[in-house]
Amino acid sequence: MNLDHTNIATLGELKSAGYTSRSIKDELRENLLEKIAKKEQVFEGVWGYENSVIPELERAILSRHNINLLGLRGQAKTRLARLMVQLLDEWMPIVEGSEIHDDPLAPISRYATELIKEKGDDTPISWVHRNERFYEKLATPDVTVADLIGDVDPIKAANLKLSYADDRVIHFGMIPRANRCIFVINELPDLQARIQVALFNILQEGDIQIRGFKLRLHLDIQFVFTANPEDYTNRGSIVTPLKDRIGSQILTHYPENIEIAKKITKQEARLDKRQSEFVYVPEIAMDLLEQISFEARKSEYVDAKSGVSARMSITAFENLLSTAERRAIMAGDTKTTLRLSDFMGVVPSITGKIELVYEGEQEGAGSVAENLIEDAIKSLFPNYYPKIDKLQRKEEENEYDELVSWFFDSEGFDLLDDEKEADYKSKLDSIGPLNHLIKEYQPEASKEDSYFLKELLLWGLVAHKKLSKHRFQQGYQFKDLYGSYIRGL
Repeated sequence: MNLDHTNIATLGELKSAGYTSRSIKDELRENLLEKIAKKEQVFEGVWGYENSVIPELERAILSRHNINLLGLRGQAKTRLARLMVQLLDEWMPIVEGSEIHDDPLAPISRYATELIKEKGDDTPISWVHRNERFYEKLATPDVTVADLIGDVDPIKAANLKLSYADDRVIHFGMIPRANRCIFVINELPDLQARIQVALFNILQEGDIQIRGFKLRLHLDIQFVFTANPEDYTNRGSIVTPLKDRIGSQILTHYPENIEIAKKITKQEARLDKRQSEFVYVPEIAMDLLEQISFEARKSEYVDAKSGVSARMSITAFENLLSTAERRAIMAGDTKTTLRLSDFMGVVPSITGKIELVYEGEQEGAGSVAENLIEDAIKSLFPNYYPKIDKLQRKEEENEYDELVSWFFDSEGFDLLDDEKEADYKSKLDSIGPLNHLIKEYQPEASKEDSYFLKELLLWGLVAHKKLSKHRFQQGYQFKDLYGSYIRGL
């Protein structure tokens, strides 16, 4: 119910305006039904969940359930909870001065009931915007019952000259202060079991108990919990009676294809206007960037239980553009195209975002990151060029023989890290067989994209053991596999 809050300042005026009380779960439900009828989107900016998570979440809201979002890190669990705020009324009336957002027509605190008894229809009303009706707490092992629910405050008792037997000495915790609001507890399994037990009554009966006081505050809260399945085995678990009191458990997931992953990365990456205009990014480069995450999620070196967050692609994209930007400025270029060799600049984004299994630790985080980039190149290669079979007879001709022969006859081909744009392009253009392959297999590619495709071809042949690649201080050298050895003989 959206009233004109600017003209309502007392309880009498609120009643005259026709305000009726309703619980937050009813408020969310009715506003969601209205949006569904109007075909309005609630969870904007969350991609890939349109036919899975979002319908389940909407059904949970319509069922007035408390919700547990269960999924690996970087699956937009907290974002979904924050977007639920858009289903609240824009303004909510409360008894002015109330610590726990007392409903003027259904007060529950001693302060509000006494004030209304004293002033009646002249009781002052204040208004809370929906953005202020979202409370969030990260569950850590040091969280106490006093933090969440409340405790006796000796300073308040001394200032008000009250005995500890008086309920006015209670200091309310985060949950009572979130009355008539959405309250999110992130990483629920990390909350100590005894603290989880303290939530039983709030979830089932909606009331709280503090330090033995016979205090029954029937709180009205929409709870949303988030949890990572890894936590069930590694650090803690959700106690069974608490799980029993959570109405709906909704499983989140990672993007199912590269197109969705690209949307998320482009939306979330923090770039300035200059960076976006300065560096041209071919679409294939975005495909390769996202493919790295897909490779990591199935890699034998990466801990699958821990997951690979969508944040890896986002930070990797930011690093990728910064690598190209830094290179171009050092070379004195005013504009540049993203290069495949710039992808070595995303290694720090990968190593910081993946949990390695024992074999991965032995291999080393940097090596695993470079392997993932190579695996991504191998996966994308057949989308643009003829597939290279592992088993191939030596006498059989293939599409890449001419290019491999070019490297056999040359002393090697160097791509420097700080190569000026013009020099970089002319170097790639100087390889005749490379130009022929682009014309034959990627005739529709734009001039700008063609240079990335040329590099993809070189790196792809290295990944398939048709060419060799060596890192030296200033850049990369591409050579044939055996030519230098044979020439030495």
